Amino acid sequence: MDTAAATGLTFRDATDTDVDALVALIESAYRGDSSRTGWTTEADILEGQRTDPEGVLAVIKSPDSRLLTVERDGAVVACCQLEHRGDHAYFGMFAVSPALQGGGLGKVIIAEAERHAHETWGVAEMHMTVISAREDLIAWYERRGYRRTGKMTPLPDGDERFGIPQRDDLQFELLVKPLAQPAE
Repeated sequence: MDTAAATGLTFRDATDTDVDALVALIESAYRGDSSRTGWTTEADILEGQRTDPEGVLAVIKSPDSRLLTVERDGAVVACCQLEHRGDHAYFGMFAVSPALQGGGLGKVIIAEAERHAHETWGVAEMHMTVISAREDLIAWYERRGYRRTGKMTPLPDGDERFGIPQRDDLQFELLVKPLAQPAE
């Protein structure tokens, strides 16, 4: 999908009234049988929930973050979190409707998120954490210019709000991408 094909998309900040739709979207992209329609499923490595209304609302309300909501024809089809963290931005809570995965929508959204973070906050890098066992997902991010750092952090232990690991080797790896400097 190129930018011209993406003109049917509307990008906006999430509001309190979006919480239920965003939780449903995020859950559908990562957990349960519905997530198996797309390729971003974590259903085989994590059970339980991916997020909850309180977690989504906290991102919406945080003064240093925004939850970018993507609509097509009035329906929420994707979202991502952007958080300003000093010299870099954090990219997280990225979800695309499983029925729309694989068509290039993710590329358009991540490019818009990077543009926004760079232009709004003047940050030089985008950071994200990805479960290191998700080689296919990491490879997708590498094709977008992200690099593996080898810096690992454990999954939150015993906090079922983030899912229940089905393997002992699950951890997050930090991925980093330098953002383009503006032309002079």
